[in-house]
Amino acid sequence: MTLPSLHKHELLQREYGQSTFQLVQQLAAIEDRDERTRRAQQIVQLIFRLQPSLRDQPDSQQKVWNHVYEMADGELDVDAPFALISPASRTAPQRVVYPSKGPKLRAYGRSVELLIEQALRLEDATEREQATIVIGRTMKFLYRSHNKENAKDITILKHLKELSGGQLTLDPAQVDAQNLFEFATQPATGGGRPAPFIVPQPRQERTDRSDRSERRGGNNNNRRDKQRRGGGKKGRQEPQQPPQ
Repeated sequence: MTLPSLHKHELLQREYGQSTFQLVQQLAAIEDRDERTRRAQQIVQLIFRLQPSLRDQPDSQQKVWNHVYEMADGELDVDAPFALISPASRTAPQRVVYPSKGPKLRAYGRSVELLIEQALRLEDATEREQATIVIGRTMKFLYRSHNKENAKDITILKHLKELSGGQLTLDPAQVDAQNLFEFATQPATGGGRPAPFIVPQPRQERTDRSDRSERRGGNNNNRRDKQRRGGGKKGRQEPQQPPQ
């Protein structure tokens, strides 16, 4: 048994349990083919009882039958409802190709380099300039997130020129004067802070709330009036009668 198949056996034992694995291993000792098929069907039904969630998976029956076939070392001669695939005949999954080198500047990552490559393909000068502004704005945001400090526009322009091989450039004075590398924010209030965001409410809900407020205010006013009237009665003194 090869190392991959041995590893597969260990995974199947953990998934279905040691007792189920032993029942599958005992199928080879049954000489009668019909009896062997009946026992294999019982094992498949047992697996679905032990793990009901398997029924919700696509092609669950074929999957379980193939797993039983693999636990039997690919030597299970039964009348299965599906064509059983030998583990040796399966093609190994392709290896994932990892990048051989990392980004030039780690703060920006490979995504910014791809954006720069796309901007360099633009032939129209205006479109290339707009793309350069968007890339510089993104680079400034990523630089702040990576270094936890404010990034100067001149630093972003320097990195942008380095990553593009000197092909994407902007006027530093124009970038600083127009704040081209800053994201649009909400207008500030008189105190210099951004205006708070107020969730708009439906007109009917606002009317209902105002009515409830008026009713509560009216009840409070009536209660105060009663307290005043009651306090007036208690505080008022009867005129004293002269002695006779």
